[in-house]
Amino acid sequence: MKEKKRGCFKVMAVWLGILQLFWTAVAMAQDGASGINQATSQVRSYFDAGCNLMYAIGAVLGLIGAVKVFSKWNSGEPDTNKVAAAWFGSCVFLVIVATVLKSFFGI
Repeated sequence: MKEKKRGCFKVMAVWLGILQLFWTAVAMAQDGASGINQATSQVRSYFDAGCNLMYAIGAVLGLIGAVKVFSKWNSGEPDTNKVAAAWFGSCVFLVIVATVLKSFFGI
């Protein structure tokens, strides 16, 4: 009796293993275009959030730069113009890069 139950269990396990192989083969045979389209839409949504983050970082850097330039100007340091140009240039660069990438990729 025990041998019959073991044999039945082995046959059932083999059949379940074969069914599992067929199910995975069917699942892997699907078209990949829908997955690529879904990934593209997700990356596009992340890109908009990243551009907004770059704008926010540029605004914070602008405020920090303004405070540094103001403190150098009040202390009478001679290189105030150079520091102001560097901070202003970095903020403008961040904004321009975000805008150019947005328009270049059509997002």
